[in-house]
Amino acid sequence: MQQLLFAIITMAAGVLACAAYFFSTNWILDRLFPSKGLTGPLASRNLRITNAIRPWLFLGPALFSLTIYLIYPVIASVWLSLHDRAGENFVGLNNFIWMFNDGEFRQSIYNNFLWLLVVPAAATFFGLIIAALTDRIWWGNIAKTLIFMPMAISFVGASVIWKFIYDYRAAGTEQIGILNAIVVYFGGTPEAWVTLPFWNNFFLMVILIWIQTGFAMVILSAALRGIPEETIEAAVIDGANGFQIFFKIMIPQMWGTIAVVWTTITILVLKVFDIVLAMTNGQWQSQVLANLMFDWMFRGGGDFGRGAAIAVIIMVLVIPIMIWNIRNATKEMEGH
Repeated sequence: MQQLLFAIITMAAGVLACAAYFFSTNWILDRLFPSKGLTGPLASRNLRITNAIRPWLFLGPALFSLTIYLIYPVIASVWLSLHDRAGENFVGLNNFIWMFNDGEFRQSIYNNFLWLLVVPAAATFFGLIIAALTDRIWWGNIAKTLIFMPMAISFVGASVIWKFIYDYRAAGTEQIGILNAIVVYFGGTPEAWVTLPFWNNFFLMVILIWIQTGFAMVILSAALRGIPEETIEAAVIDGANGFQIFFKIMIPQMWGTIAVVWTTITILVLKVFDIVLAMTNGQWQSQVLANLMFDWMFRGGGDFGRGAAIAVIIMVLVIPIMIWNIRNATKEMEGH
């Protein structure tokens, strides 16, 4: 109760502080450059000045936060990547040379590549199929709510849930893990699924697919409802069946939205960290870039140079996809 009360007080204080900031800054601005009660050039000048300044009063806190929590960390990370373990002595590109010669880094790149191949494709595919199916049934909104619910769970929370599903007990003992219980029921041998090299990556991917399918479903469901009914009716009149309508009429008109969903999940995959940390901690050849960065930065005594170098690589991989995603979303909005 104490933690809940503290959280409520914090949120209330934040809202009140924002309201006080906007009220006070606008009040001061109107007092410095009054326009009410004035006429002529002075009133027009003050009105132009307040109209020019007022948007920046709203944007100011956001720009300040972006500078402190985004721009500065990027610059600091690049600077640290060129320094030694303590972040004091300049070592040039030595950290990057080490990185590309390190076996664990290469394993992380390989695993991230597997995640990139599987997770965005699977989450987008399942989201699209579910969006199409739930639009045709009367209880579709209930189904969408249930499928979207994992989005409300943190990655660590989802990992804890799936730990119970993958849980392993020695053969001959009662299996509390759902997957092993099913395997034993059909006469199979229980396995420690998350310890199986290579395959454990796919067992971890299932968790992220389970979470992101709801996101993909919601966005693609909105895109489906934006398709003009006239085109579908025309296709039906021409004798097209359900599969032809779906693949030749609906998907081409949704391709921009599908690409945005795909790339959004791709950016998330490049930064995946929580699931690997909670499930395997990068053991059994399941290491990924973000978890490797965390290991070098905060574990083993901490190596700021190598950890920052890995962070820079993640940033370099994310930026082109992010730029393409923003441009594609902008074009999509202009089209509407």
